[in-house]
Amino acid sequence: MPDDWNDTQPIYRQVRDRVVAMILDGALKEGDPLPSVRSVAAEYRVNPLTVLKGYDQLADEQLVEKRRGLGLFVNAGARKSLLGAERRKFLTEQWPPILATIHRLGLTPQELLTATNNGGA
Repeated sequence: MPDDWNDTQPIYRQVRDRVVAMILDGALKEGDPLPSVRSVAAEYRVNPLTVLKGYDQLADEQLVEKRRGLGLFVNAGARKSLLGAERRKFLTEQWPPILATIHRLGLTPQELLTATNNGGA
């Protein structure tokens, strides 16, 4: 988890979103333990209650499970569940403005593929 917090949303939400990204990227797999609340709080200089609130959101969403005395662990099916939700979110929230920009600039599919293959150049 990088320590570049932004001001657009609460830090606990950013903690939650970063764990989600770690699950989607495969850095955290089903059954893996989440980093401890204390270690995350110390490493990124945030209040442990803030980290706990982000972790509680993940538990409320049934993406992780709390094991008393052991910590939190990624649930089976968490990645699959997240993929569906994140794809829907992307297609409804992020894709429409991107598509509008593509149309506004008159970009062709070939130009987009070339830019993608050249690292955006």
